[in-house]
Amino acid sequence: MYQRILVPVDGSPVSQRGLEEAIRLAQLTHGRLRLVHVIDELSLALAMDAQSATPGKWLQAARDDGARVLEDAKRSAQAAGVEVETALHERYSATAYPAVIAESPVQDVVITEATQWGADLIVLGTHGRRGVSRLFMGSSAERILRLAPVPVLLVRAQDEQKQADTKDEATRIHQPSAALAFE
Repeated sequence: MYQRILVPVDGSPVSQRGLEEAIRLAQLTHGRLRLVHVIDELSLALAMDAQSATPGKWLQAARDDGARVLEDAKRSAQAAGVEVETALHERYSATAYPAVIAESPVQDVVITEATQWGADLIVLGTHGRRGVSRLFMGSSAERILRLAPVPVLLVRAQDEQKQADTKDEATRIHQPSAALAFE
């Protein structure tokens, strides 16, 4: 059961939560992971924002960042004793980036990778957005869920409000001991 687990990673905290869950599953099932990172238009936009250089340098920066994301995730899996391999893909709009021919949405890359690699499960970190925020942001996770040829495990991000509340709370320890109490 779940011997071949595909995990798309992008270096975000949400992606990290998905990776952590995939590692736990792989440990339980003695399975292996295939980590996938897709360089897309958003990756290029972030690289352009980070560097004021030529387009060739932007693309190289995005490739370097993708390789770093995969290597960090691979180290995490290996440290947990899980077999792991990686794949870096590049997909851009041919109209926006004419120098690059490949054109395919990220979810298509993930679906193709799952099919070709023979994945038993796809594990994805997701924000779990609903309503209007999902409409504006889109949802690759939802599209992967609808099109995947194998089961998909969605790992929700921790609720940001819950995290903020937890950070603001003071830790109180009550240890009554006769007339003494620590708070």
